[in-house]
Amino acid sequence: MDGGVLVDLPYRERIKRLNEIRGGLSLAQRTVPKGIEDATSFFKKALDMGHEGLVAKALDGPYTPGMRGKFWFKIKKAVTVDLLIVAAQWGYGRRYNFLSDYWLACFDEGNRKFVPVGKTFKGLTDKEFSEITKRLLKDKVAEEAGVVYVRPSIVVEVAFNEVQRSKTYSSGFALRFARIKRIRDDKSPFDITTLSEIREIYKGQLEKR
Repeated sequence: MDGGVLVDLPYRERIKRLNEIRGGLSLAQRTVPKGIEDATSFFKKALDMGHEGLVAKALDGPYTPGMRGKFWFKIKKAVTVDLLIVAAQWGYGRRYNFLSDYWLACFDEGNRKFVPVGKTFKGLTDKEFSEITKRLLKDKVAEEAGVVYVRPSIVVEVAFNEVQRSKTYSSGFALRFARIKRIRDDKSPFDITTLSEIREIYKGQLEKR
């Protein structure tokens, strides 16, 4: 601004300068909430407008080009589904001894079969990786090119950001940024989320947009 670099200024000062020069241009809506009720209301407004959520920024944080740093983070609504692990791949690096990349499936009630809706390696601890690897190997029915196919028995609760259309999976859908929240030993393979429920989540996203 006027030849001066503003990246090291705190966010509250940068947004002030931006407001001074924006003229008639609109800026993204923002608020500095006075409490949890204000924040919750603003979050709900963003979701109702079809956004994934909010970005929260530290008022005293500098701007760090090309990286998120520790001064801002995303706030999104946690939607979860219960899915089956139907196959797994051996991991890399510190996970090379574990089956740690899991193929996730919902239940296609029309065709009475399990159909994949994505993969994930996120969410579990090393201890859980170890335990689930042992369980999967007991259920192993085939292995090909590093992929272990298993008898579907382990149900996991999966969080994700969005349901997308997909030509990769036979379900026709894929979960974006899927991550496992917990193993659901209290559920059987036929208690999981159905394909019609995945479809409804997808339709709900479109309606909001």
